[in-house]
Amino acid sequence: MRKVTSTTVLVVNLLILSLYPLFVQGTSLSYTLRLGGIVGLYVLLALGLNITLGLVGLFDLGFMAFYAIGAYSASIFSIGGWNFWYSTLFSILITVTLRLLLGAPVLRLRGDYLAIVTLGFGEITRLILNNWDSVTNGPKGLPRVGESISGIKIWNFELTENIHYYYLILAVVFLAMIISKRLENSRIGRAWTAVREDETAAELSGIPVTRVKMLGFGASSVFAAIAGSLFIHWEKFVTPESFTFWESVLVVSMIVLGGIGSMSGVISGAILISGIPLLLQVLLGGDFISYRYLIFGITLVLIILFRPQGLVPSQRQALELGEKDSK
Repeated sequence: MRKVTSTTVLVVNLLILSLYPLFVQGTSLSYTLRLGGIVGLYVLLALGLNITLGLVGLFDLGFMAFYAIGAYSASIFSIGGWNFWYSTLFSILITVTLRLLLGAPVLRLRGDYLAIVTLGFGEITRLILNNWDSVTNGPKGLPRVGESISGIKIWNFELTENIHYYYLILAVVFLAMIISKRLENSRIGRAWTAVREDETAAELSGIPVTRVKMLGFGASSVFAAIAGSLFIHWEKFVTPESFTFWESVLVVSMIVLGGIGSMSGVISGAILISGIPLLLQVLLGGDFISYRYLIFGITLVLIILFRPQGLVPSQRQALELGEKDSK
């Protein structure tokens, strides 16, 4: 019964989101289509990070580095004349390769040590992008004068308006949700959960812990690379300032706020943290954005104090916290 209810809710939400642009396109609310696309990209990033943080239990503070690598790789290929599909494919390959190269030496670390290493890698990546002028054009960003990033074509239809990218991002997010759910319920998903709960017990049970961690680490980067490619083909411009440490903190906050390990919670957290500030910035003016981090900090403190399992916790996490509280 629960599966039928969940499927029904998903279908209804998808139907509402699909029909919404038809009612606001050409009205004073048409700007919400762009906001919706931006929120969709954050949802995609949060779903990717939820694999490492929520399912595998790896505290990753440098996830935006791989979003940046995917975006810059796709932009370089696009400037070179490659279409969106080939640019995205090869940006995924590059991003996953670098993710695994980082993971090979550092995944033996745990907790705070892993967080510090990934944080450092994120900052190193941003500094490289900011100073490697011959490839990234430094702080001036890509494309250079006289260059251009191609649009996205689906068969003979070229995406040019925000509504087009809204639907594309919605479709990609929906596909990412299905993949995330299938991964969570698969054998590898159960192995990730076992590693998260107790690495020693998982290893004694015959689970190859390092290999399982590497699979989770690599799988999460696919989401980041796709989001990066969508971002640059939509914006047609990219600079290192889009991939700061605070953006990584925001994505982590989305997962903590919504519920670690819960796909519904992650999506809810991403919508709240990325969508509401953007909407209020439009409604209340640009000054509101200066208080965004203060509001996030207060909100997270309150959530941790009064609802530590998140707004929409996973059933497994809620049971674990309930057992600990009862003891």
